[in-house]
Amino acid sequence: MRARIYQPAKTAMSSGMAKTHAWVLEYAPASSREVDPLMGWTSSDDTQSQVRMRFRTREEAVEYARDNDIPADVLEPKKRRANIRPGGYGENFATGRRGAWTH
Repeated sequence: MRARIYQPAKTAMSSGMAKTHAWVLEYAPASSREVDPLMGWTSSDDTQSQVRMRFRTREEAVEYARDNDIPADVLEPKKRRANIRPGGYGENFATGRRGAWTH
């Protein structure tokens, strides 16, 4: 079963970068999900798709996969540049502001 090693991106609901520094090893789904006709729940008989392991570095994740004979694809992260404003958040409330305050 093939796995992928990647560094997760930040969530769309937050501007913070928490939980984006670790590397994750997770297995690719071996079978598709099926909808239960009675309850409408989505299920799968693939238990490996539930496994998600976290590592501090990329090298640790690759080494774990190699030691356990897990074929893995390493996906390089797309880094984004920092969005640092000159005045910062406090500039929104500056008393010496010139001009009208707008969003």
